[in-house]
Amino acid sequence: MVKGLPQKTLLGQGYQAPLSAKVFSSWDFCIRVQEAAIIKKHEISNEFKVELEEGRRFQLMQQQTRAQRACHLLSYLRVNILIGLLVVGAISAIFWATKYSQDNKEESLFLLLQYLPPGVIALVNFLGPLLFTFLVQLENYPPNTEVNLTLMWCVVLKLASLGMFSFSLGQTILCIGRDKTSCESYGYNACDYQCWENSVGEELYKLSIFNFLLTVAFAFLVTLPRRLLVDQFSGRFWAWLEREEFLVPKNVLDIVAGQTVTWMGLFYCPLLPLLNSVFLFLTFYIKKYTLLKNSRASSRPFRASSSTFFFQLVLLLGLLLAAVPLGYVVSSIHSSWDCGLFTNYSAPWQVVPELVALGLPPIGQRALHYLGSHAFSFPLLIMLSLVLTVCISQTQANARAIHRLRKQLVWQVQEKWHLVEDLSRLLPEPGPSDSPGPKSPASQASRPRSFCPGFPCPGSPGARAPPPGPSVVDAAGLRSTCPGPHGTPASARRFRFPSVAEL
Repeated sequence: MVKGLPQKTLLGQGYQAPLSAKVFSSWDFCIRVQEAAIIKKHEISNEFKVELEEGRRFQLMQQQTRAQRACHLLSYLRVNILIGLLVVGAISAIFWATKYSQDNKEESLFLLLQYLPPGVIALVNFLGPLLFTFLVQLENYPPNTEVNLTLMWCVVLKLASLGMFSFSLGQTILCIGRDKTSCESYGYNACDYQCWENSVGEELYKLSIFNFLLTVAFAFLVTLPRRLLVDQFSGRFWAWLEREEFLVPKNVLDIVAGQTVTWMGLFYCPLLPLLNSVFLFLTFYIKKYTLLKNSRASSRPFRASSSTFFFQLVLLLGLLLAAVPLGYVVSSIHSSWDCGLFTNYSAPWQVVPELVALGLPPIGQRALHYLGSHAFSFPLLIMLSLVLTVCISQTQANARAIHRLRKQLVWQVQEKWHLVEDLSRLLPEPGPSDSPGPKSPASQASRPRSFCPGFPCPGSPGARAPPPGPSVVDAAGLRSTCPGPHGTPASARRFRFPSVAEL
């Protein structure tokens, strides 16, 4: 670790803390429980595995030729195109399943057909990540790239499936993107959906309940029997099958998908958040039992600390996916004529201006009208632009300061090695033939000393060439090129701290 410190690229954008910093500062000395200590040791070990594996992969990539890099790029495109085709096929299956279920409401098997869209969505979300993981592992990517690529396609699949489900419901119920002859009088398909809000709420209820039932069934009908069979029997097949691998990203994405469905149903089924809270409570203990009893640790290291922002971004995308259709429905779609709270309004949003006109005093109404006018929005936009400019300037200034500090760190490390070399020349190295008497300064200066006998010190940048000009060796064995007063040589001063202007 110390050997590569002066030569480590500290000035690049991808600079990370060296392994030595993680070795000496990763441990939490507030830990007093044995189980917490074991978990912390596993976490540190996992971090080291990821760092070393990424370093090894980076060295292999640097040694590749242009032809090898071109082949690697082609294989990368091949895998992503294949996965993209699988995603397109999955969302097409969801669209046709939803359309077939809504168009055959009069069939005798409608009780089974009404669960066809949730079943297809659950099947797609279950088989899709497995296929993505298998295809990505065939290309032998680095661990970090493999996890990120699999997560990206899983997010695309889950969000695209929910988006296609919403679009298919809108096309069937609200006549979006189809012939609107049956929707001209009411603004929606009033022949088949007299209370279309209830129909949408029923679909979202079924989707949420079906996802929870699938989680319970998979935990107790697949994972548990698999663990019992693997523990009971021995053989090549059972050793290959082994216990299920617990994947943290997959389970987190399942929770994000469930939360997205809850946001989509806030307007249509107000009790769905309460139902989802109960499902989350039960899912936590089911997953805990599955993890501790029926699963094994992942063979691929996963860096959870660097994926926190990714999961938060996915949650934000899910919120946007739920908010955009909901905003369109509330502001533009006519409510049901036969049921609901907004039967007398052209859109649910029309209630808000009436409540403002009836409930607020004139001063409050004028204030709200001013907040919604151009006289307020334009200055607000200018102010936000100025704040954004200041933030960008501050970020660039911080980046320049970090660059200077990294350069200063490299300089300080090199100077410390030169100090070590000077001290090694000053310290005597006693030998068996040396006399116990005192050594003269000339004899001490004539022999180079080193803290690492037989080989140069690790990480040392090497001896510096002496500056041009006449040099004098003083009593301490150091060179000096600056004459002192009255023509006498002054003692050498090889090191000088930089001033504020130089930094």
